[in-house]
Amino acid sequence: MEIDLADVIAEVRAAFERYEQALVSNDVAVLGELFRNDPRTLRYGIGENLYGYEAISGFRAGRSPVGLNRRRAKTVISSYGRDTAVASTLFYRDTAPGKVGRQMQTWIRFPEGWRVVAAHVSIIDESKET
Repeated sequence: MEIDLADVIAEVRAAFERYEQALVSNDVAVLGELFRNDPRTLRYGIGENLYGYEAISGFRAGRSPVGLNRRRAKTVISSYGRDTAVASTLFYRDTAPGKVGRQMQTWIRFPEGWRVVAAHVSIIDESKET
């Protein structure tokens, strides 16, 4: 298996950056597009466990657009073959001083493009970051 192919990393990074822009601007349509429309898609959030595209879409539609801006650090994107990648990043919000967020996404290439099939978001005390 080929790992970290430059062209695959570039494609996933572009999709990841598109997701990030949609997240901080609360572009629900793009967020919905980038998650796989499938009952097996899941998202473990800070305060919710969402199973299936419908649950994730419902969460996004009801989420407040206030306080979504964030700064990212230590973003790592790794690819495994031509059709699978993992994106991980740390994030910081001014609304949560002393906290660091962690986000991981599994991206799969489908005929319609790169889609998130699994995501995990959590927050810890910044003093525990290494």
